[in-house]
Amino acid sequence: MALQDISTYTYKNIFSLRAVQFEKACVVSKPEKVVDYAIFWVKEGKGTYHIDFKKYDFEGNVLFFLSPGQVFSVETESIKVAYQLSFVKDFYCIETHDKEVSCNGVLFNNMHEAPLVQPNLKETAKLEFIIANLIEEFTSSDTAQYDMLHAYLKQFIVSSVRIKKEFHPLKNDEESKLFKDFSLLVDSNFTKLHAVSDYATKLGVSPKSLTKNFQKYKLGTPSDFIKNRIVLEAKRQLKYTDTSVKEIAYNLGFSDPAYFTRFFTKIENTSPKQFKKSL
Repeated sequence: MALQDISTYTYKNIFSLRAVQFEKACVVSKPEKVVDYAIFWVKEGKGTYHIDFKKYDFEGNVLFFLSPGQVFSVETESIKVAYQLSFVKDFYCIETHDKEVSCNGVLFNNMHEAPLVQPNLKETAKLEFIIANLIEEFTSSDTAQYDMLHAYLKQFIVSSVRIKKEFHPLKNDEESKLFKDFSLLVDSNFTKLHAVSDYATKLGVSPKSLTKNFQKYKLGTPSDFIKNRIVLEAKRQLKYTDTSVKEIAYNLGFSDPAYFTRFFTKIENTSPKQFKKSL
């Protein structure tokens, strides 16, 4: 987002809300690496954002959900009303229950789907009410402020999940769960484990079963999913850091940098050095 004319509310550097009330065009060419979990709600505006090398054009009312490590940049934007919620993992993320609204739920860490939802008028009114309560709570010093802020954030996320489920019904059968569990495992282990069989073993299924699961949902292959996750992280590091190709190869679990270069080139049709140079 454009960092001008923004009112900021912060709680102990672990949760913040930024409110934008202006209309101004902005172009940001330098990509930013997302540090905390972030929700961008462009209530009135239009523009083009790039998230992990994918382009998203928007106009009107839209929410974007970003996770730590993602690369975000603004190509163009003209914003009249917008909000940004940012929070660290320890403040909110739910690991053991309420999985749909956790940081590994349907909004965050979900790279195979577009990271956005579009609320209607009724849903917008609910979100506005929660934002108003958050601002009031941020500016108070009453007892249990942490608990109240946490509760309002969860309300905002639950409402967003419901909006997404309304337009993109979620499947809850065992087969869709297998894909989700696989994708979460890959996200946690792709720098160490590169073989489909490694993940199949952890999930207690055969590699063939995983492949059939992907075929059912027309998602390519498990091997391609792993490769694409590795390449995505490589592109993030090539674009956002000054880390050498050799170091990136080691960071991603390749003992031979030359093999990593061939691996990357085969998928992207350009070498890591050429990709970095093109930026």
